[in-house]
Amino acid sequence: MKQLPWFCAPIVTGLLASQIAQADQVDTYLKSQMQQHRIPGLTLKIIRDGKTIKTAAYGLANVELNVPTKPETVFEIGSITKQFTAAGILLLAQEGKLSVDDKISQHLKNTPEAWANVTIRHLLTHTSGIKSYTGLEGFQIWRHLTQEQFIQSIGKEPMEFQPGDSWKYCNTGFNLLGYIIENVSGKNYWEFMSESVFQPLGMTATTKRQPSLVIPNRASGYEQTNHVWMNRDSDLTEVFSAGAIASTVGDLAKWDTALDSDRLLNAASKEQMWTPVKINDGKTRKYGFGWNVDALEGHKNIGHGGSTSGFNASIQRFPDDRLAVIILTNTDEEIATALAKKVATFCFRK
Repeated sequence: MKQLPWFCAPIVTGLLASQIAQADQVDTYLKSQMQQHRIPGLTLKIIRDGKTIKTAAYGLANVELNVPTKPETVFEIGSITKQFTAAGILLLAQEGKLSVDDKISQHLKNTPEAWANVTIRHLLTHTSGIKSYTGLEGFQIWRHLTQEQFIQSIGKEPMEFQPGDSWKYCNTGFNLLGYIIENVSGKNYWEFMSESVFQPLGMTATTKRQPSLVIPNRASGYEQTNHVWMNRDSDLTEVFSAGAIASTVGDLAKWDTALDSDRLLNAASKEQMWTPVKINDGKTRKYGFGWNVDALEGHKNIGHGGSTSGFNASIQRFPDDRLAVIILTNTDEEIATALAKKVATFCFRK
């Protein structure tokens, strides 16, 4: 092995020491937060310049069986699903099969008259005014609502505002986008996502969270009552294309890498996806198509969190720093985004 010149040694040693210190800082911070917030398990992936600089797994994937987490542990990612649904719509747009400015009634059957001026863009940006099903009765997973039944049920609810007049987070909109993908592609949503996104990117562990499925390495979800862990509520809402993907930090790293190229989405599609929405009065909101668009300590930040019963997740990208932080947990506390952003600050180029 060729020996480095003596004058390079201090530089190499300094770089290694910096990386070790950074790693230790991340470990120390996350372990302390897990203890403080009673997070059962957590997995982490940090990517810089397209390469993984840290992968870690802490705590337990299953508390009852004392199963430790590992990088391959599968967690529900909740509303991170929305960026995949948005990508599905943009892929169909790239193929000329739809436009994001189409009225949704062009692609959905029996929509109520109140939705007449709602476009796909309104659904993507939470500006449709359609009421979110979150918290409403009748949308549980065991009901197995068909597309027609879902539209009929939520269509009875009054509009919260006229399309484009305001911004309000809406899971209903992303369910409708999933149905549009099905109707335009002629494929089941999960089949379309697998063939168009997951398989091409090698995301072999990514799937739907269906409770009846046997998913290798699936983590159990936990909620807390009076600082006592409890198995998550089994009476789940059907979040479909708004939040039903389960994945790993490794698969989400592949997704992050794909977003840095034109392999899946072209530059024009990504520009649309990451442009803050402008509402009818000309004001902008810090949201694109399934992504929050903001800044952290002066660094451009494109990211999204996700929650389902017993799980919380986050992917935070910092394009100008060529940095991404992915955190998946099996806790009901919405903490993953705060953790991911703090970890990112340890990694910013000074």
